[in-house]
Amino acid sequence: MDYDKRLMLFAGRSSTALAGSIADLLGVEAGPVDLQTYASGEMYCRYEESVRGADVFLIQSLASTRDGTLSLNDALMELVLLVDAAVGASAHRVIAVIPWFGYSRQDMKSRLREPISARAVARMLESVGVDRVLTVDLHTGQAQGFFRVPVDHMTAMHALADAAREGLPSDAVVVAPDAGRVKLAKKFSTLLGAELAILDPEADNPKHRVIGEVSGRCAIVVDDILDTGRTLGAAVRALRDGEARAIRAVAMHPVLSPGTLDAVAELGLDELLVTDTVPLPAGAPPIVRVVSCADLLADTIHRIFTDDSVAEAFGGDNI
Repeated sequence: MDYDKRLMLFAGRSSTALAGSIADLLGVEAGPVDLQTYASGEMYCRYEESVRGADVFLIQSLASTRDGTLSLNDALMELVLLVDAAVGASAHRVIAVIPWFGYSRQDMKSRLREPISARAVARMLESVGVDRVLTVDLHTGQAQGFFRVPVDHMTAMHALADAAREGLPSDAVVVAPDAGRVKLAKKFSTLLGAELAILDPEADNPKHRVIGEVSGRCAIVVDDILDTGRTLGAAVRALRDGEARAIRAVAMHPVLSPGTLDAVAELGLDELLVTDTVPLPAGAPPIVRVVSCADLLADTIHRIFTDDSVAEAFGGDNI
């Protein structure tokens, strides 16, 4: 019996723009789906065409929408219902594409009687029947272990490094804002062919806050998440004390809680590179440059659909 698989792509309300870009690159249209929030706060979804026998890719970052339509938890519940509806409608496979995995920072117990929230989210998605998860730059790669289904963990680091390389001065130095981001910054510095420096913002003596040479140089602060901006602000102050000539910043996920963008605009950065895993709020300052993950995700979705090697997208360097 001949059987042709179908690829169907649907967007949750927190990732409509990114999903549209991915659909264009794949040469498909985002499928029609009725998504509503009732007056009581309950979520509702219904696919408006058959998904029977299809590979269904659901694009939804676990983030609030900038217009206030959805909170992060609403986005999570909407994704759970989308998975459940697709499974109940006899989809062949259901793949959750989660560009920004909210709750990923809560990946361990730091105090007694705390939940491991990232693991709880993984269990929720598995409980409704998700077959596979595709995500970008988890806070820690070990969080893949919370899932029993396959996880394709991609990185936007290569695309961001390509963008950062444009007009990069020869004296550039990549800076880890704290000890926890050293591994990330080291990988980024290797891609750029630049030196590495490490910050200790809590050191009492300002002279001890920078490990490495930044004086008179262009410093590039690298972090995976830009949320409140406190880490970036402390890094910028330490680098100014260290007499850096110019300061740029790179962040994979621009979560940007309310007020953060204004605070970032006051830091005097020369450039801020981010991805579109989370949409930017309106009125972003001109220093912000967005590097899209659409190419990365479209290529990976195509590889999953055709059962091709995902690792080859980075020559085995995806994390």
